[in-house]
Amino acid sequence: MLVGQLFQLAPILGRRNGGGGELGEAGRVSVELASPRWRGAPDRAVSSIGSMARRFEQVRTARLLMRRWRDSDRAPFADLNADPEVMRYFPSMLDRSASDDLIDRSEQRFDEQGFGLWALQVLATGEFIGFTGLNPMPSGVPGEGRQEVGWRLARSAWRNGYATEAARAALEVGLISLDLPEIWSITAVLNAPSQAVMCRIGMTRFGAFEHPNVDVGHPLRPHVAYRVKRGDASNM
Repeated sequence: MLVGQLFQLAPILGRRNGGGGELGEAGRVSVELASPRWRGAPDRAVSSIGSMARRFEQVRTARLLMRRWRDSDRAPFADLNADPEVMRYFPSMLDRSASDDLIDRSEQRFDEQGFGLWALQVLATGEFIGFTGLNPMPSGVPGEGRQEVGWRLARSAWRNGYATEAARAALEVGLISLDLPEIWSITAVLNAPSQAVMCRIGMTRFGAFEHPNVDVGHPLRPHVAYRVKRGDASNM
């Protein structure tokens, strides 16, 4: 779960197959940092990362720009969050207010810690297609307090390998540039495609659990957690 909402989680460069999984391709994604700089004061939001937070406000991959959010992203992001197919593995869709709030919280985290949920833009067209990024794991789940990698893309962007391309870059920022000890992903047990992707990017299944923020008896309450450790980064 990211920022109080359940997220489809993924990552590794590839394309979606007919069943909704992704077929990985060999090779690492090249990450380009946009003017990274060091902050001089400790940041309460990144106490688990250290007192000096690198800033990653832009990351460039072969086909995508991962960047801070813009006001022009709000309308297409709201459309994405109101799409029942995109939100299939979420307890509910988001209205415009909740969608805007997610952007605002994401921007706040960039201000506080120098990284977060990047808006995704296709370099060739300039089109906004969703987000991929890192966010704190919620309370009451495996990996509580660590960072989670998550993504959410518009349906029009599916089956192009964009989610995995960007999420792999996010993992590289977290495990290599920020030197985090591990990164987690969680999703509903029913979300088999996302679990397949987690395996393909080198994440290992940690175990199943009942998500505390989903109603008892809801079919999406059973969840599963995956993680990748810093020493496993070479296997991504």
